[in-house]
Amino acid sequence: MSDLDYPADLRYTSDHEWVRVGEGDVVRIGITAFAQDALGDVVYVSLPAVGDTVAPGDACGEVESTKSVSDVYAPLAGEVTATNAALDASPELINTDPYGEGWMFEVRLADTSALDGLLDAEAYKAGLS
Repeated sequence: MSDLDYPADLRYTSDHEWVRVGEGDVVRIGITAFAQDALGDVVYVSLPAVGDTVAPGDACGEVESTKSVSDVYAPLAGEVTATNAALDASPELINTDPYGEGWMFEVRLADTSALDGLLDAEAYKAGLS
C-alpha cells in the first residue's frame, strides 16, 4: 500500500474509518481504502440523519456491497451536521474516491480532545500488517 492509500493529514480508527478535521469542531468521516477494498463494489449506503447524536462505537449507518453488508461506526461523539447526498445516486464513490467525494457524514464534536485518541496514518498502517 502506498502513502496515498492512507493520507497523513487524516486520523483513523481500528474499525477502518477516517476522520478529517475541518473548520472549528466539525469533522468529516468516511471509510478507508482498506475497508472499501475489503468490501468490494459498493452498491448502497445508509447514513445517519442530520441532527442525530452519535457516540463512539455506535453503528450509525451501513455500507452494502456485492460481497456483504457492513456497519459504519461513529468514531467520535457529537451531532451529525451533514451527510453526503451524492452517495444516494453514486455509492461507488466510496470505491473510486474514499478520501474525497466518497466521504460519508460530518459531525460537530462534543469534545475535540477525543481526536487525540485516534490513530495517525503510520499507526493505522502498522495495525493492518
